Amino acid sequence: MSKMPNYISTTNACKLCKPLGASLAFRGIEGAVPFLHGSQGCATYMRRYIISHFNEPIDIASSSLGEKHAIYGGSANLKLGLKNVTAKYSPELIGVATTCLTETIGDDVQMIIQEYRDEFQSGAGEPLIVSVSTPSYSGSHMEGFHAATKAVVEQLSSGGERNTTINILPGFISAADLRYLKELVSDFDLSATILPDYSETLDGEALNEYPLIPKGGTPLSAIARMGCSKKTLECGRTLPDSTAGTSLKVNHQVPLTRLGLPIGIRETDTFMSALAEASGNPVPEKYATARGRLVDALVDGHKYIFGKRAIVYGEEDMVVGITALLAEIGVHPVLCASGGKSGKFKNSIEAVLEGLNCELPEVHENVDFFDIEERATELKADMLVGHSKGYTFSRKANIPLIRVGFPIHDRVGGQRLLHIGYHGAQQLFDTITNTMIAKKQDDSDVGYSYM
Repeated sequence: MSKMPNYISTTNACKLCKPLGASLAFRGIEGAVPFLHGSQGCATYMRRYIISHFNEPIDIASSSLGEKHAIYGGSANLKLGLKNVTAKYSPELIGVATTCLTETIGDDVQMIIQEYRDEFQSGAGEPLIVSVSTPSYSGSHMEGFHAATKAVVEQLSSGGERNTTINILPGFISAADLRYLKELVSDFDLSATILPDYSETLDGEALNEYPLIPKGGTPLSAIARMGCSKKTLECGRTLPDSTAGTSLKVNHQVPLTRLGLPIGIRETDTFMSALAEASGNPVPEKYATARGRLVDALVDGHKYIFGKRAIVYGEEDMVVGITALLAEIGVHPVLCASGGKSGKFKNSIEAVLEGLNCELPEVHENVDFFDIEERATELKADMLVGHSKGYTFSRKANIPLIRVGFPIHDRVGGQRLLHIGYHGAQQLFDTITNTMIAKKQDDSDVGYSYM
């Protein structure tokens, strides 16, 4: 991994495809239907993948292109698909994401959509249509997620007189994280537009009848007013230079503050301070108490995990956040790896470790699990921290896997994992510590039952 190989191949990728991320972002908008302009297989694969993690149904429409459309273009299929989705679902928004096929043949999607509007939309009652370019060969699911969020803001938001609402662009976090974030906003007595918000659309309640479009999501009316907000908080240390937050700043002069994902004590402290500044209110007592309780837990459990060695992998910003938490609790991250390639990964890892008693780990971006396993064998890790795609190596090497992030396919409740805030740090700390205790207990000849 110290030099480029003389071949290009991928073995068990540590990333997912760009339109999958766009579909997740569109799912977090009220009344929206994700729509992939490409082959039927793309939509089927992504639906299956998303359902496996969230354990919720998700419809992703498709223009269902075949071989002949690779020659003649997919304009007719895209228009027909938009008509069918409108008739079947009566959506408020259709989010159109491109795929490898349509990008390769060069379909001008924006032009086709404009033709569709002119030919078939009368105006009143018709769904809005947002399009985004997301060929898989040009990036990961995180890039698709951020691109779709930016497209929604650019194509639907407008400016105007400033109001007291803030925008929060949290990035790709769990449904439980989003619910926690909304509780935080309420406790600070803030008015906020959180985009996207799939806390209900991808983690809903049991219903007697299946809704074609589940309730929840960021309201379109709120998105339209994001250019009037007094401030934007955007989470992520490895974000692209051009995002929804920068678009609001450039086009509507909405002040932008970028923060890391609030995972661990220091990053959460920074996020809490930002909310306190935006609201003019102090940090609520329940969060101050939760922080104190977390510190007490770290003291209690420190002896079980101090000096343990961890390999962290997954989406870049999730890895950065988890790495910060691990270093705070006394675990040494020895390898931080991601399939993403923002170019900001290494510097972000160094930034969150600054001032902590922790040696800098190896940091590698644009890698797959073959690369990760190759280094992990030499680094003698005590734990793996990441999503379910690391299970094969975990089993082979007999190294415990602490599951975080996305996707989690081999356990229930991936969408309910809490990562952010003091409460999320507490849950992660307990899980990590108990996993290490269980490993030592299981490996013991005695099999002790009292610590």
